[in-house]
Amino acid sequence: MPELQSPARTSAPTSYGIKTWYLFTYNLVQFCGSSWIFSNISVRFLTFGEDSLVDTYHSIGDVMGLCQLLSILELIHIAMGIDHSPFLPRFLQVSERNVILFVVITSQEELQSRNIVCVLFSLWSALDVFRYPYLMLSLITTDLHILSWIHHSLWIPLYPLAVMAEGIAIYQALPYFEALGTYSFQLAWPVGAVIHFPYILQLYIIILILGTYVSCQQFYEERKKLMRKCVVKIKQK
Repeated sequence: MPELQSPARTSAPTSYGIKTWYLFTYNLVQFCGSSWIFSNISVRFLTFGEDSLVDTYHSIGDVMGLCQLLSILELIHIAMGIDHSPFLPRFLQVSERNVILFVVITSQEELQSRNIVCVLFSLWSALDVFRYPYLMLSLITTDLHILSWIHHSLWIPLYPLAVMAEGIAIYQALPYFEALGTYSFQLAWPVGAVIHFPYILQLYIIILILGTYVSCQQFYEERKKLMRKCVVKIKQK
């Protein structure tokens, strides 16, 4: 006679299924967004050449902004225990993109037509085009070896380049923040100190470099685990 399952046992698969379905849908939405951005940039460049670089923000900025705002949910997923990824590296990656996009680029119209915006959007979307399918397949315990290898290897050239592009974007934005005084303000009496936002941005570049070290360390550890699994599978064969 088959053993009767307790209510606790029967509810667990349902709960797990809902979580998996939700995370799979979230990653699918992000994959569609990043794929659209990357393909749009590529097609525009092949069609219009260098002229397309100037208009990248105005053509793609809304979709990129939506994707980066949605990425904040990933921090909530980790905080709630839905996702078991390390919090600090993910927080650094999500916050740096949102700061660069919404604080630096969106606030300075003159910067939006610079080529660095197109470079930055291309690098971000290229990383995400492989990251989100990898996460989707991981949720349903499907291991596509070539995708796993690309995901754990692509960051080696692209992530440092993306951080470098973020630093260049900040550097190019500094004169505009200086001239317009955007986000700079004076504290009320009795302090009376002036908060000069360009100084904060220069300090943020240092934080960006430190955050890059933390993120790369995490990526490296994940890649080492993948390589160990590959070696074990090869030996078993």
